[in-house]
Amino acid sequence: MIEDLKKDARQRMKKSLSALQNEFAAVRTGRAHSGLLDHVTVDYYGAEVPINQAANVHVEDSRTLAVQPFEKTMVSKIEKAIMNSGLGLNPNTAGTVIRLPMPPLTEERRRDLVKVVRQEAENARIAIRNIRRDVNGDLKTLQKEKEISEDEERAAEQAIQKITDESIAEVDAMLERKENDLMEV
Repeated sequence: MIEDLKKDARQRMKKSLSALQNEFAAVRTGRAHSGLLDHVTVDYYGAEVPINQAANVHVEDSRTLAVQPFEKTMVSKIEKAIMNSGLGLNPNTAGTVIRLPMPPLTEERRRDLVKVVRQEAENARIAIRNIRRDVNGDLKTLQKEKEISEDEERAAEQAIQKITDESIAEVDAMLERKENDLMEV
């Protein structure tokens, strides 16, 4: 029972970490990478789908992404979706290929992006602490119902705290890597 709670907490914290990883991937660093457009959706025959389900997205060079729609009719829709995405990219269309040059980031924009990633990291820390709180509440309930002893509860809470500390340390490491990536010229 306690092992199930620890396993559940570890899985939920891993999900928070992967969600943070996805959020960080969406923050532009000045280098082209195909994950940059993952959250951009396009109207594909009446359904909103991610761009990578309507086109091939690949890195042409370090500062250029190329998007090649599966169908010629989708070029203008994909172009419009990219312009409306808020990424600050200006698509250049040449036939059926949409090229996205990455403009260099200014120092001010880099600092703004660092603030954004710090906020995302703090949200991840809060999510992890909330998971810890939920599991500790479950442990207290089990102890009140006499299913586990006070010693077992205390030991389990310490184990949950250790898992929490490891997850928060991972968030901090991810944040540091992303900040260094953003501030790199």
